[in-house]
Amino acid sequence: MPYLADFVLSFVAADRIPAHLVSYIPDKTPFSTWPAVISMTVTYLVVVFGTCETMRDKSPLKLTTLFRAHNLILSVGSLVLMALIGEEVFSNWLKPEIGTYGSLCATEAYTNRLEFYLMLNYYFKYYELLDTVFLALKKKPLSFLHVYHHAATMVLAFVQLNGRATVCWVAAFLNLGVHVLMYYYYYAAAGGAKLWWKKYLTTMQIAQFLVILASAAFASYQYAAYNWFPMYLPHMGGCSGTPTAGIVGAGIISSYLLLFIEFFLETYLRKAGSHGSVTWLRLAVQKHIKPSTAAPESLLFRMEKVHGKECHSSG
Repeated sequence: MPYLADFVLSFVAADRIPAHLVSYIPDKTPFSTWPAVISMTVTYLVVVFGTCETMRDKSPLKLTTLFRAHNLILSVGSLVLMALIGEEVFSNWLKPEIGTYGSLCATEAYTNRLEFYLMLNYYFKYYELLDTVFLALKKKPLSFLHVYHHAATMVLAFVQLNGRATVCWVAAFLNLGVHVLMYYYYYAAAGGAKLWWKKYLTTMQIAQFLVILASAAFASYQYAAYNWFPMYLPHMGGCSGTPTAGIVGAGIISSYLLLFIEFFLETYLRKAGSHGSVTWLRLAVQKHIKPSTAAPESLLFRMEKVHGKECHSSG
C-alpha cells in the first residue's frame, strides 16, 4: 500500500491537473521533444561559459544563503522522490504476478505513478543545472565531468522516459540516494561544517554505476533473447523498453563510470604524491575547459574544487 504517495496526493487536486503534466505524453508534456532538449542543452552551455567569461574580471559572488537553500531543496526533494519511487517499486514487488523479475521487466510494473515520479526526476535535472551557474558566479573551476554530466543526464532521462523501460527506476532510485547525501554535504559545508564522509561519495558514485549497468544488462539480455533469439538463448521472458533507450543509457552510464574511475585514481595518486603525466582524457578535453593545477579538494559528484582557480573557458 503506497501510504506516502497517498499522503502526498491528499494535498493535491489531482483531478484538476492536465493529463500531460501527470503522464508523459510526447509532444505535449513539457520538454518531451528533441528540439526542446537540444535547445536547453545548448542554452545551458551558452549560459555557463558566458557567465564564466562575464565574471573573468569581476570578484566572485558569495551567494551563501542562496547556495545553501538550493542544495537543501535538492537534498530534501531527492529524499522524498527516492522514497516515493521505492514505495511504488516495493508495492509492485509484493504482487505475486510481478515479483522480482517483473519489477525490472514487466510492463505492468511501469505504473502511472512510477512514470510520474520518473518525470519529476527528469525535471529535477533541469533545476540541477543551477549547480553550474552557482560555480560560475562564485568563480570556482569547472571540470569537464561536471559540465558533461549535467548536459548528458538531461538527454539520458529524456530517452529513458520515451523508452518506457521499467528497469530505469533503478538508475533514478540510486542516483537520488546519492544526491540526498551529496547535496546535504554542500548545504552543510557552505555553512562551515566539516564532514568526514565526503571522500566516500565518489566510491558510492562508482558503485551505483556498476549496479545500474548490471541491471540494464539483465534487462537488455532478456529483451534480446525473448524478441530476437527465443529459440537459442535461455530467458525468463520479455522485458519492457526499446533498443534505443538501452544503447543510449548504456553508453552514457559507461562514460560516467570511466570518467569517475579516472578522477578517483588521479585524485588518490596525487594525494599519494604522484605527479604522473596528463591523462588521455585531459588531453581530449583541455581545448574546451582549461584544467586547474590545484589538487582537487573534493571527490564529489559535482566535482566542485573549493580552493581551485576561478572558472574560465579557453579563448
